[in-house]
Amino acid sequence: MSDERVPLCEPLLAGNEQRYLEECVRTNYVSSVGPFVERFEEAFARYVGARFAVACASGTAAIHVAMRLCGVGPHDDVLVPTLTFVASANPVAYQHARTVLVDAEPQTWNMDPALAAAELERRAAQGEPLPRVVELVHLLGHPAPVEALLSTCERLGIAVVEDASESLGARYRTGPYAGRHVGTLGRLGCFSFNGNKVITAGGGGMITTDDPELARRARHLTTQARLPGAEYRHDEVGYNYRLTNVAAAIGLAQLEQLERFLQRKRAIAATYREALAALPGITTAPDEPWAESSFWLYSVGVDAEMCGVDRTTLRERLLARGIDTRPIWSPLHTLAPYQESPRLGGAVAERLFAQGLSLPSSVGLSAAQQARVIAALQDACRGRS
Repeated sequence: MSDERVPLCEPLLAGNEQRYLEECVRTNYVSSVGPFVERFEEAFARYVGARFAVACASGTAAIHVAMRLCGVGPHDDVLVPTLTFVASANPVAYQHARTVLVDAEPQTWNMDPALAAAELERRAAQGEPLPRVVELVHLLGHPAPVEALLSTCERLGIAVVEDASESLGARYRTGPYAGRHVGTLGRLGCFSFNGNKVITAGGGGMITTDDPELARRARHLTTQARLPGAEYRHDEVGYNYRLTNVAAAIGLAQLEQLERFLQRKRAIAATYREALAALPGITTAPDEPWAESSFWLYSVGVDAEMCGVDRTTLRERLLARGIDTRPIWSPLHTLAPYQESPRLGGAVAERLFAQGLSLPSSVGLSAAQQARVIAALQDACRGRS
């Protein structure tokens, strides 16, 4: 058996990346001014079905600007799922607002919509200040259940920001949002193109919206709030959150391959699901019938009592065989910056963290590599190292 490392999630640069980069170098457009930025924005908006897309430096920058556009500031609350990457919450802190952490629900591992909606209704009934924003995160590629929560937010006048950093290409199959992409349901959507995402620009992010004024302000804020004209005049505090033409060139080339990447991600997920469904103690990744996941990172639950091995030991055994895995995100309420944040529940997120393990999910994962992962999982759960 090969001892070659099986990576967790590596990019696949197999399209026009080199040709587009050579064009950047040849034309000397390598910074934030250049034609690929606009081409990437326009193509991205068309793909997800948004009216506008504004490229920026990272997914975190996209969320920060979204919070600013929604008027988040000191003394405001923002509801954030506790089971997510810390970058979902940090931009709230950048705005000196308060995160209110909401537990996960076991079906999709996303924010518990009933728990969040109940808190909104409670505040409204008691005359307490409502959160400025509810931030929905589509975790690990699976769309969050949103129908009831979006309805509650709309009725109460609460803005919804979607963190779709991990879920580009995920959609809703049924219901009022059938056919809609994640990141297009709230006031603003945020995406990431980090090196391990479904597509990469070597970094970078995108803000989506259907509101022309929000799109205009997003572009203004990401370019240091500079006014038109030769003089360097600025009418508010802005940010150097521009995406470079070089990064946009890579991103556009990747976007051209996205449907093929998603097909491969879903094929990898189907193989894992079929092979692991009957393995005692292993819970396969969320895959609800109303959703079409992008399966960014195929992640399983490991029940130590049934499996005979806990998540950490299983991870160590796989690593000894050259297979990269990683735990899912630590709940935010267990992290030092957010331990004092108010929260709604947390036990489900803690259990999912204790059991959750992300498996190799690269678009370029070969059938032989995946067979190695599956065999190693089966051996480890049967007590063989």
